[in-house]
Amino acid sequence: MSKQSEAKYLADMLEYAQKALEISAGADAHRFDNDETLRFALAHLVQIIGEAANRTTEATRAALPSIRWAQIIGMRHRLVHDYGKVSYRVVWDVLQNDLPLLIAALERFESDSL
Repeated sequence: MSKQSEAKYLADMLEYAQKALEISAGADAHRFDNDETLRFALAHLVQIIGEAANRTTEATRAALPSIRWAQIIGMRHRLVHDYGKVSYRVVWDVLQNDLPLLIAALERFESDSL
């Protein structure tokens, strides 16, 4: 895989993580629980992040050990293949706790790569 492709997947992860936080800004757990459109939109963004992560190489993953690759990819698999058993509380927790860390790691990597 080309370095350009890898950069695109990392950029997609960053972009969609930022979009998810932007869309969820101002929402609380109650609104998230009661707004099906919001839940579906945010779950889809998490799914895209996982798909981009899944397309990265082992070398890229090794270069970014602070990113929880297996969990990100596993979440994508759960959302796609086990959609009927998705716990949206877990999706909310990912938005609140994991995406800010992912964004920080990707931004650090991006600035170090310049």
